[in-house]
Amino acid sequence: MDQKILSLAAEKTADGLQEFLQILKEDDLTDLLQNQAVRGKTAGALLKAIFKGELSGEECKKQLINTLCSGRWDHQYVIQLTSMFKAVPLTTEEVEFVVEKVLKVFSKLNLQEIPPLVYQLLVLSSKGSRKRVLVGIIAFFNKLDQQHNEEQSGDEYLDLITVPLDELRHVEGTIILHIVFAIKLDFELGRELLRHLKATQQGDFSSICPFSIALLLSVTRIQRFEEQVFDFLKSSVIKNFKDLQLLQGSKYIQSLFPNECCISTMILEVVNNSVHSWDHVTQGLVEFGFILMDSYGPKKILDGKTAETSSGLSRMPNQHACKLGANILLETFKIHEMIRQEILEQVLNRVVTRASSPINHFLDLLSDIIKYSPLVLQSCSSKVTETFDYLSFLPVQTVQGLLKAVQPLLKVSMSMRDSLILVLRKAMFASQLDARKSAVAGFLLLLKNFKVLGSLSSSQCSQSIGVSQVHVDIHSRYNSVANETFCLEIMDSLKRCLGQQADVRLMLYEGFYDVLRRNSQLANSVMQTLLSQLKQFYEPEPDVLPPLKLEACILTQGDQVFLQEPLDYLLCCIQHCLAWYKSRVVPLQQEEEEEEEGFYQYLDDMLESITNRMIKSELEDFELDKSADFSQSTGIGIKNNICASLVMGICEVLIEYNFFISNFSKTKFETILSLFMCYKKLSDILNEKSGKGKTKMANRPTDSFLSMKFVSDLLTALFRDSTQSHEESLSVLRSSNEFMRYAVNVALMKVQQLKETGHVSGPDGQNPEKVFQNLCDITRVLLWRYTSIPTSVEESGKREKGKNISLLCLEGIQKILSAVQQFYQPKCHQFLKALDATDKEEEEEEVSVSERAAFQIRQFQRSLLNLLSSQEEDFKSKEALLLATVLTSLSKLLKPISAEFVQMLSWTSKICTENSCEDASFCKGMLSLLFNLHVSCKSPVGLLRDLSQDIHGLLGDIDEDVEVEKTNNFALVNLKTAAPTVCLLVLSKAEKVLEEVDWLITKLKGQANQKIIPEEASSQAALTNHPMEKTTIIQLGTLLTFFHELVQTALPSGSCVDTLLKDLGKMYTTLTALVKYYLQVYQPSTGIPKNMEKLVKLSGSHLTPLCYSFISYVQNKHSRSLKCTGEKEKTAAGPTAIARALRETKPIPNLIFAIEQYEKFLIHLSKRSKVNLMKHIKLSTSRDFKIKGNILDVVLRQEEDENEEGTASEHEGQNKEPAKKKRKKEMKCLS
Repeated sequence: MDQKILSLAAEKTADGLQEFLQILKEDDLTDLLQNQAVRGKTAGALLKAIFKGELSGEECKKQLINTLCSGRWDHQYVIQLTSMFKAVPLTTEEVEFVVEKVLKVFSKLNLQEIPPLVYQLLVLSSKGSRKRVLVGIIAFFNKLDQQHNEEQSGDEYLDLITVPLDELRHVEGTIILHIVFAIKLDFELGRELLRHLKATQQGDFSSICPFSIALLLSVTRIQRFEEQVFDFLKSSVIKNFKDLQLLQGSKYIQSLFPNECCISTMILEVVNNSVHSWDHVTQGLVEFGFILMDSYGPKKILDGKTAETSSGLSRMPNQHACKLGANILLETFKIHEMIRQEILEQVLNRVVTRASSPINHFLDLLSDIIKYSPLVLQSCSSKVTETFDYLSFLPVQTVQGLLKAVQPLLKVSMSMRDSLILVLRKAMFASQLDARKSAVAGFLLLLKNFKVLGSLSSSQCSQSIGVSQVHVDIHSRYNSVANETFCLEIMDSLKRCLGQQADVRLMLYEGFYDVLRRNSQLANSVMQTLLSQLKQFYEPEPDVLPPLKLEACILTQGDQVFLQEPLDYLLCCIQHCLAWYKSRVVPLQQEEEEEEEGFYQYLDDMLESITNRMIKSELEDFELDKSADFSQSTGIGIKNNICASLVMGICEVLIEYNFFISNFSKTKFETILSLFMCYKKLSDILNEKSGKGKTKMANRPTDSFLSMKFVSDLLTALFRDSTQSHEESLSVLRSSNEFMRYAVNVALMKVQQLKETGHVSGPDGQNPEKVFQNLCDITRVLLWRYTSIPTSVEESGKREKGKNISLLCLEGIQKILSAVQQFYQPKCHQFLKALDATDKEEEEEEVSVSERAAFQIRQFQRSLLNLLSSQEEDFKSKEALLLATVLTSLSKLLKPISAEFVQMLSWTSKICTENSCEDASFCKGMLSLLFNLHVSCKSPVGLLRDLSQDIHGLLGDIDEDVEVEKTNNFALVNLKTAAPTVCLLVLSKAEKVLEEVDWLITKLKGQANQKIIPEEASSQAALTNHPMEKTTIIQLGTLLTFFHELVQTALPSGSCVDTLLKDLGKMYTTLTALVKYYLQVYQPSTGIPKNMEKLVKLSGSHLTPLCYSFISYVQNKHSRSLKCTGEKEKTAAGPTAIARALRETKPIPNLIFAIEQYEKFLIHLSKRSKVNLMKHIKLSTSRDFKIKGNILDVVLRQEEDENEEGTASEHEGQNKEPAKKKRKKEMKCLS
């Protein structure tokens, strides 16, 4: 039959061929074509033969293609049939028809048959339907991936394609290669891929899946698309994180999008999938990881390394994106051996070349990489060694971070360690101060991490980095005897630092305690070094006052005065080392000779002697009495400031030392009080002499030498110790309110330091676990003190200078709660458990976080109620605000669905409704808390509407003749708080709701763009979008009533009016966006929803006319104020007032433009939908030119009078005055 057709087709006329084809049955022709397609060679010629003929060829072709694609294709012939269509000239519709048929067959095929079919389909796509081909392939593999992830059985695909995951990944990899190859030959295919994915980016990211991400990363190997793809991926990641952040902050949006996709999870899934020979994806992953880290890394340098903040979504999207980049690189490093060298090189290059900008994120990544496999990285040791050569030129913080990160490598590579020591020794004698500080930091780090035989085990002392973090056993490489020799050599090098600048010595003193704690066998060497240094400044004679040579600590060069020896830090280091040695090492050496005890006994005697003589010394002995010069402009003043700072530091160190050895002795506590009085006298003098406007205690304004552990113990002893035997001695300290206030103040300083830098100064300040434990202990004490002795009780006693102690305790609680939520979010339950002293007996029953938080909340609620019920003159504004802030922090720990949360919401609402308070800051704090609670469970638009009614009722109407009915929904809103406090607060919250509504409309538009759905499904799609559209319209409708109230309110000039005008502009912009959405999706069958028509009607009747009235009110108010200003100060203030008026009325044109744009698109929608949406909207005419005769007469008469008065003035005055009059005239004549 086929030969017959071919021979007839070869004839000159087509008559014979057409007769023969008409005789054949339809099934015969279809079977013939399928059989020929399998052979593959003659199918094209056969089809051309069949289609020969001028009139019926096209019709016959369409009919034949329709017949072919309507029938069922045997899966063994699918590839050949698809290949056959390549040789056939097809129209766009026919290509689409064929492509749809082939894509439907995918699910019937064996997985191994899909790659060749995809190849044929891609070749066919050159005729058209590129987008449909790509979308179909991506959707198919996305579905397969989801089914494998869910491990569902009995599904349509899994019944037929029962393949192992490994095989699926290899098939996906092959198909990605096919698509990339096709894009290289046909760039339009690549452009179509990007166009499609960018369209889904605005919607629900439906086409963004692990397969499409892997495909995009492979496409980056094509130079033309590299930049576009990375930009697209970068914007998708940051947009997704912003979306998740917005979802977390809004309950009603969460209910609309319960399963929002997370692109970061998909990208990490691609990293895991790439283990299946996806080499073409790996390079793109590495580049993308670095792009994210470079683009979204930290931009501002903080003091020291910041501790890791909570891993929740409270972190900024940029931080999440940066962390994602680091995770991509770390996981890729773990999986792909070939790429490790490149990742390490690029990280080290950035550490060295970007030293001036923050690189903590790269140092953290480097640390994670090395901890994962230090032995594997020995092969890359040359690159690390090369980096060491740049240590002298890097900032000290970078050097410390880098050496901490490479520490595990130094333990397994002797050559690397030797290279580092050579570099550090050279740096020790460098001319740059930073290089010498880097050398000290490096040597101290080595001493901490190379343990000497006999040292206490790591379990006996906490450590932040070291052997415990290495995943392999590396102790066998070096014995401890070699380590001892090595460490003693380093100690010799460090002793030379004691003759260098104060900054270098200070680093050494701060680091010695950690060295001793981690390498206890070096105690003898360390303590002897410190002892010999102290002897240089110590007066051995017991009668000499003062006991220390402060003059020797200060260096004078010409007019300049420098601190040479930080004696306070030296004593602090000795005190901490001695305390640790006596508590940890001495008990283990009870049976050894007494010779070992010599140095610490000697140091004890020295510190005892210094204490006794410091108490006896007067300020005159230090030449620091009130008559001394403390100015910062003279050499003597600077010297006295340095001396005062040293004496105060020494006093603090001795206070801690004496408390440590006191064993609750009354004599020692009297000594402590005497030392404190010396400290306080100097502190008072410095504060008094610092002068107005200058910084107080410029040397050390936010730090104290007291360790955090000591502060915790001291506060516990002062406020909670009820042991009978301690009562008498503690009464000495308790008798001084100033000392107790000082102790609480130091605790506040430490917490503030933690919030700003992520760590605290002093021993264990870098250890998160110890810091957390101290925070728990301090909070427990402060909480007990505040609740046991309220501020009102305390103030009824003595009236003293300084803050109330209970108020300081409350401030401390507020700061600690904030710090715990910032740095220890996962440990909040542990923190609350530590605060509950009664919990010890009830270990069996686990109490939830919400219940624990609610228990604490009730205590603060009682305190606030007591405060609010007190007399008006006794109301303490600062305490009320702190209580509101504490309640806000604790309320974040409540689960929104819990009974405790509901109780908190109703209590807060009751406080705001029933209590009238004229303190603006407290009002703002409580209303902010109310908004936060509302947002956690529902939309706050109803609350906004109620508050706007209160503001309107209190401030009155813009029309003075209208009397407004007072609603009094919230008693907290009164004449003193309504404007600007409450007004600005509600406007900021309204702005947030508008942002959320804008986001919803963008989502709706994105989903509408993605609809490549047949027309019959469009009504179903409209139904699925209905809840989102309904929510959007309800939010806008309630917001409209909120603005309806505010726009009628006689708001005072300034920020309230300015913000309201801007927010009204945003409201109209959002309304315009919604109208544009309905223009986009409008279909005659569905029409415009009734609630949308109501919203338009409401905007026309309740908002637009009032907006123009408000604009007139604002302009009239400004013109009146300008007139008053002009009468008072005609010369200087005139132009300033005019400039201010112009600045304050600047948002008015933007608002009018936004209103007109809204009306313009409403007209378009009305024409398209044949529904008159403009019937309730009166087109504005307020911008046309009007001449008001009565006003013009008044102005002309004034002008004539002024001209008569101005004849005697100078010529210059005549030139200036008309300009002012002209402006006034214009403002009055133009309505």
